[in-house]
Amino acid sequence: MSDDARIVQLEMLAAEQEKTIAELSEQIAEQWKTMERMQRKLDALTTRFLALEEQSAPDVPVTKPPHW
Repeated sequence: MSDDARIVQLEMLAAEQEKTIAELSEQIAEQWKTMERMQRKLDALTTRFLALEEQSAPDVPVTKPPHW
């Protein structure tokens, strides 16, 4: 294989790798956005759950059982 052919092959390989890296970077950015959106939803649901739990839980005083 001639030097020119090897250089062309290496340039094509570098271009393909650059394209792959760009695609992977874009996918990671989209996944990050999805994770942030899911974290916000989880935080909101946790807050809602805790509020509902506080509303439904009766205030029962902690007392000793009768046999103590």
